[in-house]
Amino acid sequence: MLDVSQFVDECQLNIRGGDGGAGCVSFRREGPVVDGGPNGGDGGNGGDVWLIADHNVASLLPFRDHPHRRATNGVHGKGKDLHGKRGTTLEVRVPEGTVVKDLYTGEVLAELFRHGDRWLGASGGRGGRGNARFLSNKRRAPTFAEQGEHGEERWLKLELQLMADVALVGFPNAGKSTLISVISAAKPKIANYPFTTLEPNLGVVAFDDDTSFVVADIPGLIEGASEGRGLGHRFLRHVERARVLCLLIDLAPADGMSPLQQEETLLHELGQYRPDLLERPRIVAGTKADMVSAEVVEEFGDRLVISSITQSGVRDLVGQMASVVHESRSVEPDHDGVVVLRPEVTGAVVERLADNEFRLVGREVERVVALNDVTTPEALDWIDSRLERLGISKMLSRAGVADGDIVWIGEFSFEYQADV
Repeated sequence: MLDVSQFVDECQLNIRGGDGGAGCVSFRREGPVVDGGPNGGDGGNGGDVWLIADHNVASLLPFRDHPHRRATNGVHGKGKDLHGKRGTTLEVRVPEGTVVKDLYTGEVLAELFRHGDRWLGASGGRGGRGNARFLSNKRRAPTFAEQGEHGEERWLKLELQLMADVALVGFPNAGKSTLISVISAAKPKIANYPFTTLEPNLGVVAFDDDTSFVVADIPGLIEGASEGRGLGHRFLRHVERARVLCLLIDLAPADGMSPLQQEETLLHELGQYRPDLLERPRIVAGTKADMVSAEVVEEFGDRLVISSITQSGVRDLVGQMASVVHESRSVEPDHDGVVVLRPEVTGAVVERLADNEFRLVGREVERVVALNDVTTPEALDWIDSRLERLGISKMLSRAGVADGDIVWIGEFSFEYQADV
């Protein structure tokens, strides 16, 4: 069972890849060699940040009070062609069943459902090239090197969907916690007031030597839960991954709601939240048979009726769960995790900011500026030649950029002058 006080199923996470190390500007100065060629080494790449599903991690508790995770930076290059060491990759372990979303857009980025599923959350920055890389027939003594690229940074929202074969669904005080305490080793809090269970509980049920399955005690639903009332969406999502739904109907409800009304309301809330939940294999059982008369039991029809206190009918219910779970496992393929892959975009686009201001957007063109020292004339000449090879001048001309207009590339701007 998961310890209620230590269970966290939703949190925010900030991840950042390591910065790349800067390239080195250096020349050979050895013995009789006074004016040797360039020998500045490259900076190391920054470390990446990976999220990895791990069955040894029970909840998202480690991220609740400490949401920041950062990989190490690459080491700067040195003279004598010594390259800097790359940053160490950071592996962030999360529970199986973790759904990763963008904090601001809500877009699902990855579903890490199986042990070992991994997703690259933030790439480390590329290390800058040393001045030895810029040696050419025209440039015999380059006095510049590239700076290291900053690592990616993003805010994520992590949501944990419990993995269970059977989800116990019912109104508050329908007997879910009592039942799971009887059929498994789980020991949830049990009391006679609404919302006793504020966190989901998991229990492993061993039906026989060859059959075992996981049951989840989902916190009680109320009418309007699909719209966020009560515990709302926060716990309805735990039903999503269950193979089988077991609706527990209170035969002795304090509010007087009839068994039929309870079932209809529960099915309505499940359907409103996710219509496909109504297509899952479903078991319906009446609870608290020891507290009602024989007439009430008869009115419930030929469905299962149990009493967790006297354990009447419990064995039959567990047997039916085992049978339906076995059937579901045999016909339903395991749900693989989903990882959203985004190929690196090539090229660039021109965006108009104002009447006389434009911005060039594109990883390749932005990297040309970000990695170089724009305060060095020689480096500026290198940037200009690189942009020319990328066809930026023609691109700006086709976009309607005129002489004197301001063009931004990242944090760098220049006044555009058309080639004569």
